Amino acid sequence: MITRLQYFNCVVETGSISEASRLFDIQPSSVSRQLVALEAELGVRLLNRTTRSVGLTEAGQTFYRYSQRVVAELEEAKKAVNDLQESPRGHLKVSMTVGFGECVVLPLLPKFRQQYPEINVELELTERVVDFVDENIDIAIRSGRLPDSNLIAKRLADNNFLLCASPEYLAGKRDLQSPTQLADFDCIRYGYAGWRDWFLMEGGSPTRLQINPNLTINTVNGQKQLVLNHAGLALLPLWAVHDELRKGTVIQVLPDFVFSPYDVMSSTYALYLKRELVSPKIRVFIDFISQHING
Repeated sequence: MITRLQYFNCVVETGSISEASRLFDIQPSSVSRQLVALEAELGVRLLNRTTRSVGLTEAGQTFYRYSQRVVAELEEAKKAVNDLQESPRGHLKVSMTVGFGECVVLPLLPKFRQQYPEINVELELTERVVDFVDENIDIAIRSGRLPDSNLIAKRLADNNFLLCASPEYLAGKRDLQSPTQLADFDCIRYGYAGWRDWFLMEGGSPTRLQINPNLTINTVNGQKQLVLNHAGLALLPLWAVHDELRKGTVIQVLPDFVFSPYDVMSSTYALYLKRELVSPKIRVFIDFISQHING
């Protein structure tokens, strides 16, 4: 339909089918067929044709006013989309896990907004599975198993879970020298489904550890706050306690062992829908977060 409108407008504006065919680089018969089809679809004659000229009927004059607007708005829409592809701008909706969002993404957002002021960012911190289409999500940041194949996944960081505690909690307690001793210590468990157990990752097969989970909480940041307040031991990803380890307010316990709250090693990924053209706003956000995590 749009192509027919473009041919119709051109014929009206040039007053010639042959001139319109020259501008579109097609045969005059092709333009004529499209005009006949347009009139048949509308059920009204739009043009009075003679061997020398083409003129508008009364219905054609009315239709031309609307046709001009439709084609002009289509061109504006194309330009707007092309501008979005060339420059990172527009509304960006990002869903992310609470822990990664609070510990990693939120501190980086002021710098991101300073670098890309034309991107308006909407954040949702949640552990639930989101629907990209129904909820109009541009990017979801998730840990663990990858979802179905209609999404592209870019790894942002390995989770690298560390067994952590505060120096104050460990002070005065007997030395912790083996994972088998964990049942004698206070353990802070992650309450998210599927991540509540502690595993020792050795020899290619995980071993579930016996622990004393006297506290359970469903956010990474909550676990960290409990550790900082000397409540016990917790398995925390490196990205969540990087600064605290550097300051010495948190220390790594049993550093020669590899632990996980899940029966496989895991990473955190940025997920987005498969498209022929990835919007610049999506590309620059993922690149920015990845660069500053690993930089």
